Amino acid sequence: MAAKMASGRLAWALRGGLRRGWRGLGARPGPRSPPPSSPPPGARGLTASAPRQQQEEFPSLEEKPQFPGASAEFVDKLDFIQPNVISGIPVYRVMDRQGQIVNPEEDPQLPREQVLKFYRSMTLLNTMDRILYESQRQGRISFYMTNYGEEGTHVGSAAALDDTDLVFGQYREAGVLMYRGYPLDLFMSQCYGNASDPGKGRQMPVHYGCKDLHFVTISSPLATQIPQAVGAAYAAKRENANRAVICYFGEGAASEGDAHAGFNFAATLECPIIFFCRNNGYAISTPTSEQYRGDGIAARGPGYGIMSIRVDGNDVFAVYNATREARRRAVAENQPFLIEAMTYRIGHHSTSDDSSAYRSVDEVNYWDKQDHPISRLRHHLLSKGWWGEEEEKTWRKQSRKLVMEAFEAAERKLKPNLNLLFSDVYREMPAHLQKQQDALARHLKTYGEHYPLDHFEQ
Repeated sequence: MAAKMASGRLAWALRGGLRRGWRGLGARPGPRSPPPSSPPPGARGLTASAPRQQQEEFPSLEEKPQFPGASAEFVDKLDFIQPNVISGIPVYRVMDRQGQIVNPEEDPQLPREQVLKFYRSMTLLNTMDRILYESQRQGRISFYMTNYGEEGTHVGSAAALDDTDLVFGQYREAGVLMYRGYPLDLFMSQCYGNASDPGKGRQMPVHYGCKDLHFVTISSPLATQIPQAVGAAYAAKRENANRAVICYFGEGAASEGDAHAGFNFAATLECPIIFFCRNNGYAISTPTSEQYRGDGIAARGPGYGIMSIRVDGNDVFAVYNATREARRRAVAENQPFLIEAMTYRIGHHSTSDDSSAYRSVDEVNYWDKQDHPISRLRHHLLSKGWWGEEEEKTWRKQSRKLVMEAFEAAERKLKPNLNLLFSDVYREMPAHLQKQQDALARHLKTYGEHYPLDHFEQ
């Protein structure tokens, strides 16, 4: 068929089809004009210097369409494109569930100390989650979101980035920040909203941010970070900064309009960005079967012209390899990449959620006991002789001690000064804010005994 089309195109050109000034390619009727000096987009193979002895209509069904909005062929049979006519996008992995390397050529061959850092970061995050979750249940903090089951997506992707790459998180990427060196003291201070919190107690718990580590402060509205990240990536491209942006979000957030706008802008503006989707099975209580009908999130990438891959999010090496290659090419080629990391949210969506209302205990236990990213990496370390039972016991005890020390220190600290309610928005305080600050001061002077003012810095 391709050979037939090529010969038909060549024969038409040799017969002088260009004499009609490209009108045969769908141009509107009107005065004839000389042929252009070069063929229009999509007309490769046609030469402007071809002989023009005759005028003859070419057979349209044998010619490639010249419409500027798509790349396709003509057909003469009505047939709608059906979803799921091809097998699903495969899931890239490096390790099996027992921690064994499936294909030695895909082994990243990371040094022992780096793999141990993977493991320590993942288990330390898990320990911090358990303590802060219980803290919320005891009424010590107002809110918390755990990362159970998704630790491999955090650490594998964070390790593949350069230190200066900009991170836009959603609200379940604490492990990315931890891997970059964010201290436990600041995690705790943010969740407690005390005087050591860089955000000065103004944000909900788990809304971390760190300018020094190039981690943009998390905000609550869903998917707003996606177009923001694209804008940052476009700026990096304009500056030739040799810098990538990574934007994390869940498969539920991918249903927001901001996601589609972000994908399209990134592709058309050719931005060095990695869209990292954590497909953990649920958007709060809504399972993926009720969220979309297509083949997950990775299937959307080609429709926007984005290079895409689906990886096993419970395999830290697979996540690392995919993110490293996406990062390299995003910077070198100035183009976006989409990674869909398949994983499972073992914990509740947040401390405001009871997942037992919409999923079974057996389902959760399977992922917790049979296919957990931490246990998979532990199996790998054991098989390499890089870790043992004694190291495990020692580290578990040490990591809990580190978290508890930071937890207890954060709980003892005072809350930020009340006057910080009015700062950091304007360079010079406007009259209406000054009026509010004065009113608060008068109120507390009169009724201060009814407030725990001794809990705040003066």
